[in-house]
Amino acid sequence: MVEDRLVTMQIWDTAGQERFQSLGVAFYRGADCCVLVFDVTAQNTFKSLEGWRDEFLIQASPRDPENFPFVVIGNKIDLENRAVSAKRAQGWCHGKGDIPYFETSAKEAINVEQAFQTVAKNALAQEPEVGMYNEFPDQIKLTSEQNKPREGCGC
Repeated sequence: MVEDRLVTMQIWDTAGQERFQSLGVAFYRGADCCVLVFDVTAQNTFKSLEGWRDEFLIQASPRDPENFPFVVIGNKIDLENRAVSAKRAQGWCHGKGDIPYFETSAKEAINVEQAFQTVAKNALAQEPEVGMYNEFPDQIKLTSEQNKPREGCGC
């Protein structure tokens, strides 16, 4: 629940595998938010963020790519052998338009709910305003009267 609204999320976990990039259009089209996750103990996963972000924007073709909402998550903070500092990750996020950044431990359930609350809020912010759907009148009058033929030539 976000702001008294029930939110359903579809999450596609590609585990950073390149083979999923070719499936991008099918998975990414129509997305309202993108979550980029890296392992704080593996430098290469952090370095891959840029490529995954760019690939998402190409495949998803959002209406406003400059303002499309992303959330970055540095996972596995419960492990000792950290390779990517919070400061470095926050700097990358700041350079990409102040992307929200969370450090989590899926194993220990640290900060996971907070991260996904932000994902849900960002996705909801992408929805068109409810008023946009009220362009049509509540009632549409259908008549059974047929137009009477006009006098004169019908051509």
